Amino acid sequence: MENRKTGVAVLGATGSVGQKMIELLNEHPWFELKEVGASERSAGKKYSDAVNWILPSPLPEAAGSLTVKNCSGLDFESRIILSCMDASVAGEIEEELASKGHIVISNSRNHRFGKSVPLVIPEVNPGHLEILKERISTGAIVTNPNCSTIGLVMALKPLHDKYGIESVNVVTMQALSGAGYPGVSSLDIIDNVIPYISGEEEKLESEPLKILGSVENGCFKPADFKISAQCNRVAVIDGHLETVQVKLKKKASKEEIIDLWNNYSSLPQELELPSAPERPLRYFEQSNYPQPKIHRNLDKGMAVSIGRLRECQLFDFKFVIISHNTVRGAAGGTILNAELIQSLGYL
Repeated sequence: MENRKTGVAVLGATGSVGQKMIELLNEHPWFELKEVGASERSAGKKYSDAVNWILPSPLPEAAGSLTVKNCSGLDFESRIILSCMDASVAGEIEEELASKGHIVISNSRNHRFGKSVPLVIPEVNPGHLEILKERISTGAIVTNPNCSTIGLVMALKPLHDKYGIESVNVVTMQALSGAGYPGVSSLDIIDNVIPYISGEEEKLESEPLKILGSVENGCFKPADFKISAQCNRVAVIDGHLETVQVKLKKKASKEEIIDLWNNYSSLPQELELPSAPERPLRYFEQSNYPQPKIHRNLDKGMAVSIGRLRECQLFDFKFVIISHNTVRGAAGGTILNAELIQSLGYL
C-alpha cells in the first residue's frame, strides 16, 4: 500500500491532540496527511508558522509545509477527516462535512450519542459500524469515545462477554494532558488533586453502555448495567489511572479473569492494523503495577495495562487500569478507527 496511501485531513490540527495525530500519521503505512484545518486566525498560514509545537519529537517537515485551512470553510478534498476540534465548534462543522460525502472520524463529544452514529473502540464493538452500510458512501460520522471510557471499556469487554456485568464503580485519576494545552494552571495542580472534571463523570457513566450494547433493527440498544464514576485531575502528564470495582452476573475466579485479559484479541489484531497493539490488554502480577510513568507507552501507547485484581467485599472484584489518554484515548484511537474502516472496505 506504500504507493497508494489514502489522503487524510486533520481538523483541530494546532491543538494538542491534533499535534499528536500528525505525529502518529508521519510515515504511516496506509495514510498520508494531505490537509490540516484550524481556526480562522490560523487559516492561510503555513502549519509550521501557525502551530505552537509542544511535542518532544520534531514537527514533520511535510506537515509543516501545508497551508492551514479554515475548518468552518468546509473546503476539504480528503475523503477521511480526522477531527479533534473543540466541542464548541465541532458539531455543526462535522455534520456539514459528512453531508458533503466525507467520512468524519471524530474525537469530539458532540455526536457520540447520535441515533445513527457509531461510538467505536475497534477491539470492542467493530460490528457497530454495520449501521453505516447503507449510507457511508454518501458520508458519515464515526466517533471515538472519551479517553477515560476507552481504558475502562477495554478491560470490561471480556468480563461482559463471558460473565455479564451487573454494576461498576470507577474512580479515575486523570492526567493533565487530558485538559488540552495549556491546560490546568500550575498553581491549581501542584501539591493538589482536583476532584472535578467538567462533564467527565457523565460521559464515563453513559458511553460504556452504548459501546457494550447491541445494534437491533438499525438502532443502538445500551447494555443493561449501571456505572458510578468519580473523576479527579492529578499531576501526571500522560496516562489515566482508574480503580475499578465490578459485580458480575456469573461466578468467576481470579485466575480465569486474568487469563481472559492476557489472551484477549479482536478484529484489529486479526487484520493486523498498523496502529493496533499486539496485545490489547496486559495484566501485571506486581503488587504496585500498573503505573502511568512505566506503562502508558506500552505497545505504541495503544495497550491497556491492568493490575491488582483481587476480591472485593462490596462488589465481586476490584482492579487498577492504565491507558495513554492522548494516544489510545484520542489520536491513536481515532487513527485506528480509520484503519478499521478502510480495512473493512467501507471506503
